[in-house]
Amino acid sequence: MMQNQADIGLVGLAVMGENLVLNMESRGFTVAVYNRTVDKVVNFLNGRAKGKKIVGLHSLPELVQSLKVPRRVMLMVKAGKAVDDLIDQLVPLLAKGDIIIDGGNSHFPDTIRRTKALEDKGLLFIGTGVSGGEEGALLGPSIMPGGSAAAWPHIKPIFQAIAAKVEDGTPCCDWVGDNGAGHFVKMVHNGIEYGDMQLICESYQIMKELLGMSPDEMHDVFKEWNRGDLDSYLIEITRDILAFKDEDGQPLVDKILDTAGQKGTGKWTSVSALDSGIPLTLISEAVWARCLSAMKTERVEASKVLRGPTPKFTGDRKAFLDDLAHALYASKIVSYAQGYDLMKAAAGEYKWNLNYGGIALLWRGGCIIRSAFLGRIKEAYDAQPRLTNLLLAPFFRERIEAAQAAWRRVVATAVSNGIWIPAHATALNYFDGFRNGRLPANLLQAQRDYFGAHMYERLDRPRGEFFHTNWTGRGGKTASSAYVA
Repeated sequence: MMQNQADIGLVGLAVMGENLVLNMESRGFTVAVYNRTVDKVVNFLNGRAKGKKIVGLHSLPELVQSLKVPRRVMLMVKAGKAVDDLIDQLVPLLAKGDIIIDGGNSHFPDTIRRTKALEDKGLLFIGTGVSGGEEGALLGPSIMPGGSAAAWPHIKPIFQAIAAKVEDGTPCCDWVGDNGAGHFVKMVHNGIEYGDMQLICESYQIMKELLGMSPDEMHDVFKEWNRGDLDSYLIEITRDILAFKDEDGQPLVDKILDTAGQKGTGKWTSVSALDSGIPLTLISEAVWARCLSAMKTERVEASKVLRGPTPKFTGDRKAFLDDLAHALYASKIVSYAQGYDLMKAAAGEYKWNLNYGGIALLWRGGCIIRSAFLGRIKEAYDAQPRLTNLLLAPFFRERIEAAQAAWRRVVATAVSNGIWIPAHATALNYFDGFRNGRLPANLLQAQRDYFGAHMYERLDRPRGEFFHTNWTGRGGKTASSAYVA
């Protein structure tokens, strides 16, 4: 066994772990690996790792002994108890200043807790988001590290070497912030990913059910979209999926069961938004859409008895497809605006100094939501670092204005034809609510005060001054409590 020779150790040789190891080794680093099932180590060394600067170990103590100081141990295991169990096993083996890195999809409150616990023991901890799937892990992912700031200089050379690079060579990896900031930003990334995928799926559904298009015809549309403003990884893979044929020559996509899975990060994003009071409507609708898709048996039964309009399109198909592209782009703007609002709320709550333009740069390459669109977000925050909402940036305001009529036509046409488009519709509703200086919450506050004496503020009095009305003459003057706005 090599003593103190490996630059970094990695525990967990599933697909992402293996590919990250091969990526690190290809950039000149010596990597020590360990897996609880030792056969995986042996198979890896005899297979993909053969002849490379990769050291296979059969125990955690051996792994730790093989590492240069300060020791860097990266965990690529299932989020939750498995991470805590491994940390508990590693702590007695490590020395002051050594670094544990959690590269899984951990929930950010766990990362906050682990950072404090390990720092209290004299160790350093990094919780990092890694996006890009198995291909990204091998060729260059987007990496979002947070945790113990003192650990970053020791991790930076490795992480920035293996990360994806944008056109000018800038790595899609930089320090995000203290404790749980990295995993929080990765969680929001995954939520936005849910939203982007749902918007694309709704566009597919409209093409299929309303316009009667074949997968090959849809392939051509997505191919065209990927050359313009909608250029992105998810549009690109949708183009490829629609062209893919099964063994019998028929489109494979038509044979796939319509029930979606999820690993929980989209749900975490929605719950965080609810906790913070941020209207994350589009991402939440995307989560609910997956939940509804999972009710396959109930939906099939309902389809036999519940009736809606029969989709019928009589207009100009090309013009409507242009409208659909505009609607998708406008809805995408709303999704990102909501995601950035959530990050700003979290930054305030957890005292993180997030670089919003920098985060867009982290997502420009390697990750699942990578797109040309993200460059515009970086430009918006570079021009206005204190931008309150992405919709107010000049570029996005102009694009929404240009797309608005098409967006409304698409939503109205889909609804009148009974086509299910929850994400597009909720994005438009958010836009209409956000641009409205007077919402009907005045009536809602009156209702709350009527039945619960919860009080209200008045337009003709200063903010922060609360009032209660005895609406019936029987309620008295005692108020409950002021609402939290």
